[in-house]
Amino acid sequence: MTVRTADVVVVGGGAVGVSAAYHLAAAGAGSVVLLERADELGTGATGACAGGFRHQFSSEINIRLSLASIPMITGFEQTHGITLDIAQDGYLFLVRGRERWDAYVAACALQRSLGVDARLLSQQDAAELAPGIAPEGIVGAAYCPDDGIADPSGLTLGYATAARRAGAVIDVGVDVTGLRVEHGRVAGVRSSAGDVETRVVVNAAGPWAGVFAAAAGVDLPLEPVPRNVATTGPFPGVPERRTLVIDAETGFYFHREGSGVLMGMGSPSERPSFDTRPDETFIAEQIVPTAIRVFPPLELAGIARTWAGLYEMTPDRHPIIGETAALDGFYLANGFSGHGFQHAPIVGKLLAEMIVEGRASTVDVSRLGLDRFVNGDLGREGHVV
Repeated sequence: MTVRTADVVVVGGGAVGVSAAYHLAAAGAGSVVLLERADELGTGATGACAGGFRHQFSSEINIRLSLASIPMITGFEQTHGITLDIAQDGYLFLVRGRERWDAYVAACALQRSLGVDARLLSQQDAAELAPGIAPEGIVGAAYCPDDGIADPSGLTLGYATAARRAGAVIDVGVDVTGLRVEHGRVAGVRSSAGDVETRVVVNAAGPWAGVFAAAAGVDLPLEPVPRNVATTGPFPGVPERRTLVIDAETGFYFHREGSGVLMGMGSPSERPSFDTRPDETFIAEQIVPTAIRVFPPLELAGIARTWAGLYEMTPDRHPIIGETAALDGFYLANGFSGHGFQHAPIVGKLLAEMIVEGRASTVDVSRLGLDRFVNGDLGREGHVV
């Protein structure tokens, strides 16, 4: 096979990878090649996600990433001339229990201090905003009208189009099998389509990022965790708005999708796995009963489709972004713990700043490096959905 060359190789064709490819090419990084092992872009974790974007996090760095990234989502069509389906009807967290409520009050204060239009609502306010929810036990609710939902496929393919316009090459159906390393720095990648010589590689391999990094001797503290999702058919009482409603106690969430709803929930007993077969027993015995308790009209809904996607979870539920200290030229964009889609636009831009300019300037992400797991504790993100 002929050996190719590139200035930067991006591994992974989800939202983060294609955003990185676009921003690198647009920033003048030279020849940019993205390699995706699937036959289509965005079919992994990105394709399975619910498409939400929000400002309501409990850590300052995640809020700042959202403040920078969400305008890139809502302004995508204006910036790139590519249509993107967006509904900005807010996120509504339903909170039960005084201790949990205190944590949401504190998080809301932090969000507001950073300029987020975050609001605390009463039980009655929440019921009026999301008619049909069961109000019993709700101490209060947290809401931001600037949160919303966007089409994951539309954003991913939109960035792919923009990347190609900027000169990036995107190849699908190419399995990257390892890194070539010489004298402590990246020298290239090995793939099913042959080697690519490069001095810079971006690991945007999603839940498989740890496996790819390990082949180069880099240990990433992240685990792939399956999450089950279901959609329903039409039913009486289907929400009129597309507000994404989350039951903070169970992690159950739902929002209107077409003529029904999309809903999902994590499990307290979830275990790391690459298995993306939907757990029909968990859906029937855990998700559906919880759904009916939180939103009783769902009792009349029928399940239309089920699937499972993978979260890439880090111990502190924050992403790992930046160049590794152990291997020059190896950049990480991994471990987003369920919020990679919404932060993909800004993360791609930050990677381009790091690689082209030498440092990230739009948002200070210096504390999100891999070395934090050795040198200090960032603090755990509490608002994981």
